[in-house]
Amino acid sequence: MRLGRTGQIMFTPMLLESRLDLPQWVALCVGAIAVSYLMLRSRKKKDPLRKTPSMSLSQQRSVERDMSNLLVELSDMARQISGQLDTRAAKLELLIKEADEKIAALRSTTSAAAGPANVFEPVASIPDEMLDPRHAEIYRLCDQGRSAHEIAQQLDRPSGEVELILALRPK
Repeated sequence: MRLGRTGQIMFTPMLLESRLDLPQWVALCVGAIAVSYLMLRSRKKKDPLRKTPSMSLSQQRSVERDMSNLLVELSDMARQISGQLDTRAAKLELLIKEADEKIAALRSTTSAAAGPANVFEPVASIPDEMLDPRHAEIYRLCDQGRSAHEIAQQLDRPSGEVELILALRPK
């Protein structure tokens, strides 16, 4: 508070009353800003990748060698599996080609001999050890004179599978 020219009491802020207090206020504000900046900076999450590793250099090299060896083994295994798949695909293509040829031969014989309903003739000279046990029932039913469709219905198997088994039957 101060007295004005007319004798009235005037209220003025303390900052304006004394010029000596201004640098102190500025220093106080700068200090408060600096403290708040440091507090906010320390709260930031640290990057987990920036951590210094707790392993020694030799341990790191050992882990690196192990990982390199694993990558080489994985690459070799992938090449091996790829080769095996290619081999199996080639074998399957040959089997499919043979099956197609046998089916074509069977169709040509059925069209030439438009006689019996059963296309497959019984084969009595096949030794039992050569027969696949999974196919023996199909062969037995075929030898009894049943058609592929009837065999498929009786055994609850796809008719295409039964036809293929009969087409590939050893003679």
